[in-house]
Amino acid sequence: MTTILAHITLKSGMESRFEAMARPLFAASHANEAGLLRYEYWRGHTPGTYYTLLAFRDYAAFMEHQGSDHHTTLTQGFGEMIDSFRLEFVDPIDGASPLPPTGPGPLPANPSPLVEHYAERYPADVQPWWAERRAAATEA
Repeated sequence: MTTILAHITLKSGMESRFEAMARPLFAASHANEAGLLRYEYWRGHTPGTYYTLLAFRDYAAFMEHQGSDHHTTLTQGFGEMIDSFRLEFVDPIDGASPLPPTGPGPLPANPSPLVEHYAERYPADVQPWWAERRAAATEA
């Protein structure tokens, strides 16, 4: 499984444009992606800050999302709105989240050049301490 928190800061005045892009991307992703578990947009405390929580069956499903036609089409102009963007792979706490652990995984079979580009740009960043915490919780 792969869970990610996207940290997004917009350029001044881009909030309406960004939110207008997020709505159809949310709908298309939920309608077309069998490997999608969660995909939600959130406004942050500071004006112009947003977060996206993404959870996929596995890393391949995340890459399929990134390379999908609807993602490619609906995110055109995304870079023009962004001041800063960072993906943070996160791991759910067992018993405090319904999602399974985040882990590494292979790319989809026969990845497109676009998917290969995204895989290089956003490799699965799974932290060793997550497994240590899971093991400690199991032992307790």
